Amino acid sequence: MGGVISGFAVIAVVVGVGYLLGRWTVLGASGREVLSLLTFNVATPALLFALTSASDLAVLLSQPLLVTVLATLVCAGVFVVVGALRRWGVGRTTIGALSASYVNAGNLGIPIASYVLGDASLMVPVILFQMVLYTPVALTVIDLAQGAGGVPAWRRVATPLRNPVVVAALAGIVVSVTGLTLWHPLGDAVDLIAGMAVPAMLLAYGISLRGASTPGRGEDSAMVWLAVALKTVLQPVLAWVLAALVFGLEGPTLLAVVVIAALPAAQNIFTHASRYRVGVDQAREVILLTTLLAPVALTVVAALLG
Repeated sequence: MGGVISGFAVIAVVVGVGYLLGRWTVLGASGREVLSLLTFNVATPALLFALTSASDLAVLLSQPLLVTVLATLVCAGVFVVVGALRRWGVGRTTIGALSASYVNAGNLGIPIASYVLGDASLMVPVILFQMVLYTPVALTVIDLAQGAGGVPAWRRVATPLRNPVVVAALAGIVVSVTGLTLWHPLGDAVDLIAGMAVPAMLLAYGISLRGASTPGRGEDSAMVWLAVALKTVLQPVLAWVLAALVFGLEGPTLLAVVVIAALPAAQNIFTHASRYRVGVDQAREVILLTTLLAPVALTVVAALLG
């Protein structure tokens, strides 16, 4: 449990600093928006490029990752179906689907993998899948939905190429596949900028909590609680069913897959929601609630499978 406590403590401290920045308006009235835009347009693309360009993309073909992908897509699919039936709109439904399935594999998953699972590298395939494949597809859906009116078809097709996250993913893949190396000062600059991504998004999230309403009680309560249930309960259960009963995984590998699925929703989702100005409150509340419930879920998983 030391890794779980450590990971949550780090997040709580940085988010708390963000809350104080918002309470005392240290960054002004637009502090959250500036941090969110900085994260989305500069820091996250740099982090994504640094991650993908230095990684072996063959890890995306591993069997444990396949379990994670399937559990992720099922939870997202359930939310999309309900969102379509309830007419929640493409933007809010997409943010909700991410909230219901996108795990906090970076700033929380890595310390938990290190201390609980004994191997931080277990998170690398998950991070690559979420950032290289899952996020660009989801953001492209929102881009197309928000820019469809009156825009020619040829421009809508090119929309993903105007998204910095998608461009960074594609550039990183090219560098990884070709074996190219960046000029040393340029590579160091990218790494330096990438280091802003996680703290900046956590600070922006903390600022957003200032004056926020009680989570799960607003007009988006149905979306919020559906996403929380899918993320906290269904995703780890699905991961166990697929890993143990379908793929025959067992021991530490089974534990790792289910622990990953039980992680809370990632702060990245709030950054994306802020960038597109859709589902912002919804994303904030799901992240908060799943983060509060995650220690219970992780404890149950560790007790049953550890």
